[in-house]
Amino acid sequence: MRVAVIGVGLIGGSLGMAARERLGAHVSGWDLDPSALTQARARGAIDDGARSIGDAVGDADAVFVAAPVDALPDLVAAVLAAAPSGGVVSDAGSTKRSVVEAVSDPRFVGGHPLAGAETSGIDQARGDLFDASTWYLTPGPMTAPATTTRVGELLAGFGAEVSVVDAAVHDRLMAAVSHLPHIFANVLVSHLAAVDARVALGPSFRDATRVAGSNPAVWSAIYMDNRDELVRAIDDAVARLSDVRDKLDRADLDAVVHWCEQVSEQRDRIGR
Repeated sequence: MRVAVIGVGLIGGSLGMAARERLGAHVSGWDLDPSALTQARARGAIDDGARSIGDAVGDADAVFVAAPVDALPDLVAAVLAAAPSGGVVSDAGSTKRSVVEAVSDPRFVGGHPLAGAETSGIDQARGDLFDASTWYLTPGPMTAPATTTRVGELLAGFGAEVSVVDAAVHDRLMAAVSHLPHIFANVLVSHLAAVDARVALGPSFRDATRVAGSNPAVWSAIYMDNRDELVRAIDDAVARLSDVRDKLDRADLDAVVHWCEQVSEQRDRIGR
């Protein structure tokens, strides 16, 4: 089996490692940064580095595009133009509507692994990154059912648990469980810096701000691409913060206790 990876950072490099280690695939890679290809080969993420997208994907059975979300539509289009008619193509972006709406090809299915770290780059890649992680697939109107099935089987081989959802539903969920938490982490850091950045940090603050400042270029693109859902999520969060503020301003202990109990019950229902 031949797999191509477009973009060999943390996710793309881990994809290559998983494909080689678990599926015995021959993996070709392409990246804008030639040095990343050298590192990817040294780390065992790819078998060979290609000079062009066409060279990387020309004989690939499956292609995964791991790039910033604002680059995905053009990159996926370039991949599909060069990929074999019998191959399948997917991506690994954190937002899905833009790329799914931009691409109308039965060989393409949108994808997003819920895996990664606050760090980035090929040096952080590992073949077990996707073990037991949810990997969303978001077929578009033109996606062939066989494409979704084939990509899903590959992802299961990487150790991931595949969930097929609508692209709009995916982006709404990600606004709540990923993009808004990143916003809050940044806000908490900014708030502390305005108060006193020299204060000793407690574990709650460290946990809540673990992702603060994550790759500014990558995350700014994510915020902008999902801005309508993120604005709605922020508005809802602001309303809830205002409600808590009012309870505190009134010194309404019973209301605060009830709120804490309610949230505790909700957190238990969500799961860990």
